[in-house]
Amino acid sequence: MRIFLNIFLLIAINFTYSQDDYRTWIKGKVLYKNVNVNSANVINNTSQQATTTNEEGEFEIEVKLNDKLIFSSVQYQIRELNITKEILQKNRIVIDVNEKVTELDQVVVTPDDKEKFLDLKEEEFKRFDYTFDKSTRVNNVINEEGKLKNGVNFVNLYRLISKSISDQSQEKSVNFKYRPSDLLRELYDDIFFTKNLMIPDDKINEFLLYCDDNFPDRILLQKDNEFELIEFLVKQSKKFVKSIAKN
Repeated sequence: MRIFLNIFLLIAINFTYSQDDYRTWIKGKVLYKNVNVNSANVINNTSQQATTTNEEGEFEIEVKLNDKLIFSSVQYQIRELNITKEILQKNRIVIDVNEKVTELDQVVVTPDDKEKFLDLKEEEFKRFDYTFDKSTRVNNVINEEGKLKNGVNFVNLYRLISKSISDQSQEKSVNFKYRPSDLLRELYDDIFFTKNLMIPDDKINEFLLYCDDNFPDRILLQKDNEFELIEFLVKQSKKFVKSIAKN
């Protein structure tokens, strides 16, 4: 009897450790106001695995206890989730995301307020000169220090980046005048760096300069490459945190 009891305890212990040490597949869904969110990035920040949601807002990803998942999309705020025993038991999660809010000229703009949104977009587009040829001077909203003016929002920032890269490929004399760190500072707030990337508050600027030195290609800053950009920042943050820990 004692032998059987010992065998049972050994199996139970091994099963418990296997739950903690090995990842299992879980299913999930990302919603915004009960509407499916497709093409959202789902990143396991612990294992460095990633996937995207389908047209139904659904996804599958491997996780284990205490893994950290990050949910990212151009239109919505970044969400973070720690994997708990309850989540592993249910084997399914539902994530509600909030839209990104842009403040422009003291007016809060959201896609829900469609008329005001379109009116402000029309005024905002007047700040950009999108025509370019050899005899035309290029005007943009970036000053000599490379900072963005007038609270340019996420969508227009990506549009500006995409155009600059496109123009640069068409006209070799055009210089890419601003650094990735300048743009990243505008795209993401301090909470993203401190909470999601675990960068100390007083080291954010130093981390951005660190990213400048290791940035693979400015094409990574285009809107369609946000998934690769987030993945790059996650990997660089781990290296950066290790480097400052040694010092």
